[in-house]
Amino acid sequence: MNNVEKVCQFLDDAGVYFLATADGDQPRVRAFGTSLVSGGKLYIQTGKVKPVSRQIAANPKVELCAYKDGRWLRVTGELVNDEDRAVKVAMLEKMPSLKAMYDPDDGNMQMLYFKNATATFSSFTEAPETVSF
Repeated sequence: MNNVEKVCQFLDDAGVYFLATADGDQPRVRAFGTSLVSGGKLYIQTGKVKPVSRQIAANPKVELCAYKDGRWLRVTGELVNDEDRAVKVAMLEKMPSLKAMYDPDDGNMQMLYFKNATATFSSFTEAPETVSF
């Protein structure tokens, strides 16, 4: 399993992670649950009509944090918009519950992938492990 797959597996296992963005000088944090590896990239998904989409467009530097079974993961990087329909379809296939809210052709579904990312797996009992992708 490569670094991107390892990060995505942790996010999938956790089920929910928290994404931090900047809204001007105000940090904003919200729960997310989408993750996908495609073409060697880690993707998340949101809607273009949401404030988080506008915040990422203004400042693509984000950080997410997930926690599961005494371990946590932090991923820092920049998010890049990707309009590839195949990636949207892949996310909907992985997470069919999204189909009630999104369609690959609705003009709202937004796929974002991490670039220049650093992920750190941590716990209170083990040394941190840091990977990049």
